Amino acid sequence: MATPLGWSQGGSGSVCLAFDQLRDVIESQEELIHQLRNVMVLQDENFVSKEEFQAVEKKLVEEKAAHAKTKVLLAKEEEKLQFALGEVEVLSKQLEKEKLAFEKALSSVKSKALQESSKKDQLITKCNEIESHIIKQEDILNGKENEIKELQQVISQQKQIFRNHMSDFRIQKQQENYMAQVLDQKHKKASGAHQARSHQRLREK
Repeated sequence: MATPLGWSQGGSGSVCLAFDQLRDVIESQEELIHQLRNVMVLQDENFVSKEEFQAVEKKLVEEKAAHAKTKVLLAKEEEKLQFALGEVEVLSKQLEKEKLAFEKALSSVKSKALQESSKKDQLITKCNEIESHIIKQEDILNGKENEIKELQQVISQQKQIFRNHMSDFRIQKQQENYMAQVLDQKHKKASGAHQARSHQRLREK
């Protein structure tokens, strides 16, 4: 099918990009949940305190809830995109049909104008009406394209918010791991000092 007036192949590419962004957000959330589970397993193996374990567990529950909420929101945005895309497709087909009719009418006008001068003005007026209608349809298509761009901006903003949230959480986990290492080192030093004093007392006896 020929490309309608005012419509470009870039529209379909933009919609595909929006779907890719939706999938990226969901995959990022699933990866974060997987990392949280790994952190819980590692902390359990290293004898992390109950309070730290519960904090990580609570964070995992919160991330799962945020993940589910984001999925619902993205599903709604995808539904809007699909609806807008369907409208654009219908309007594109209608515009293509009207364009062909206009070209046919214009060709007819050119051939008949030489033979039927009395009907010339009437046919030209009809062609002008068709052309005006096509211009209106193109304006509608442009409006739909702007709507799709706005939806893509919303998705991009949501994706950025999620990335920021994930970055803050990683920083927090690094701080917690560092504190756990410091406490573990202090515990080992204290145990070593206690054993040294015990050995010294035995030698003195």
